[in-house]
Amino acid sequence: MQTIRLTMAQALLKYLDNQYIRVDGTERKFVKGVFGIFGHGNVTGIGEALENDRGSLTYYQGKNEQGMANAAIAFAKQNNRTEIFACTSSIGPGALNMVTAAGTATVNRIPVLLLPGDIFASRQPDPVLQQIENPSDYTISANDAFKPVSKYWDRITRPEQLITTLTNAMRVLTDPVDTGAVTLALPQDVQTEAYDYPAAFFRKRVHDVERAAPNKETVARAVELIRGKKKPLIIAGGGVHYSQAAESLKAFAEAFHIPVAETQAGKSALPWDHPLNIGAVGVTGSLAGNLLAKEADLIIGIGTRLADFPTSSKTAFQNPDVDFLSINVSKFDAYKMDAKRIVADAKEALPVLAEALKQAGYRSGYEAGHIETLKKQWDEEVDRYYSAENPDGLAQTRVLGEINRFIDEQDIIICAAGSMPGDLQRLWRSKVPKTYHMEYGFSCMGYEVSGALGVKMAEPDKEVYALVGDGSYLMLHSELVTSIQEGYKINVLLLDNNGFQCIHNLQRGQGSQGFGNEFRYRSRETGRLTGDYVQIDYAGHARSQGAVGYTVRTLEQLHSALADAKQQQVSTLIDIKVLPGTCTTGYESWWRLGVAEVSESEDVQAAYRQMQDKVQSARVL
Repeated sequence: MQTIRLTMAQALLKYLDNQYIRVDGTERKFVKGVFGIFGHGNVTGIGEALENDRGSLTYYQGKNEQGMANAAIAFAKQNNRTEIFACTSSIGPGALNMVTAAGTATVNRIPVLLLPGDIFASRQPDPVLQQIENPSDYTISANDAFKPVSKYWDRITRPEQLITTLTNAMRVLTDPVDTGAVTLALPQDVQTEAYDYPAAFFRKRVHDVERAAPNKETVARAVELIRGKKKPLIIAGGGVHYSQAAESLKAFAEAFHIPVAETQAGKSALPWDHPLNIGAVGVTGSLAGNLLAKEADLIIGIGTRLADFPTSSKTAFQNPDVDFLSINVSKFDAYKMDAKRIVADAKEALPVLAEALKQAGYRSGYEAGHIETLKKQWDEEVDRYYSAENPDGLAQTRVLGEINRFIDEQDIIICAAGSMPGDLQRLWRSKVPKTYHMEYGFSCMGYEVSGALGVKMAEPDKEVYALVGDGSYLMLHSELVTSIQEGYKINVLLLDNNGFQCIHNLQRGQGSQGFGNEFRYRSRETGRLTGDYVQIDYAGHARSQGAVGYTVRTLEQLHSALADAKQQQVSTLIDIKVLPGTCTTGYESWWRLGVAEVSESEDVQAAYRQMQDKVQSARVL
């Protein structure tokens, strides 16, 4: 048997460079490159391998381990999980910085390969720098923290172990059901150990993604269920995008006159102005979406895991006869809400189900003009927000409206946390699929700037806008430098509202007077953070890193900055000073929180009683 003598790290890269994925007959190179930050735990192993590699993997220098992994996640998400990056770090703090990103990937079902360095397998020099010693179990290292947030985890303690491990890693990374973070802990001595690997191990491998076809019996049962329902409502999730089923969804909804509500991950599957697109549903839902959810007698979830936001903590559906039908490639997700199930790929299932319903002569029973009236009313409400005037400054919703009107319909926005996800899901008007990139499975603060880099790497010919609050920006903005270094121009639209205002609003809605969420100086009188707002020049900060920066306090300045930023060849940041509390809220929605059962505050006591009353209307299953 022909062999090739390589270090474990060299063999790892050579193998990754020869992995391909095939979807619907289209073959693509699966691993595009490696993000990395080097330390003593990986620089002489995988670092040496990358330096002297003669393959096609490109190395990108991250500035923060979580940030570079977030960029890798956004890249894979924008590419519908058909291309990925690997991410390598040193041991200890470098590795642990990627744990949050691992959780983000796994919750959102996005493939990312994490390659943290690890302590010596030989243990000869123990304890080494950055090693965590557990006296009761010496096999534990910092990398064990990845286990609960990874879909596959392994530690490579012998170089030949790589052969079996990488086979399993690719199995998970290319699986539309079980994908997420794959973590391979690489002890720094084993990275450098050589082994005679079989040459066949490095041959080109093509991983076929097979679309799961629907079962005839489950389709028949679904038809029988739907036939007895007059007011079905579709909830379109991220699986519609990953399955590339937007056209199938449109045809299905039109054929049977069924309104379509969107989750954060499913938004933009239908154009905002499609007559059956009634917008968002749930906690951050539109009035139209939530009213239709309340009266629906059937919820058809397509590619959604029906988390607490689209279901309003399971209170959104108040019709006593409501049933649930879930079309999902994942049986785990399909079982949620005690749903009837079609466990299949959405693009495969929808045409089959549609044909069966046509043969049965089905059409929804909504009163003429009912859906259209609700949609028209909501469109007018969005127009009202988009034209809101405030004598004290810029309202957040008005700013979003101006941005929405300015950018091209092919441009991409990205967001993840704070008050903007709610405003964007309710108000943003998307015309083209995949132009709305929201990470709201983990709602990871700091994803926005690094995610924008990943999206730009996936879509280099489009303008990419990171919509980020000042709180998220302060948490993680380091990959702005990487975007400049690599020539991937992104536009950061920073809405500065002086703090974590989303949680500040949430806090006050539960009886608090507001505590610890605004960026204020500490007051000598109260001893708390109740002084004046801390003023930060975010545009100046961006300029210091090499970006073009703008400060905006008026609509005229906003229009000018947006126009100028679009002409720039380097990354830009527009620091937009907006008024706190000028976001959307309400619209027949509710979100369950843990409110203090005992408190000195009468307002908190009242909020607790309201919470308990509302829980009574929530579904148990």
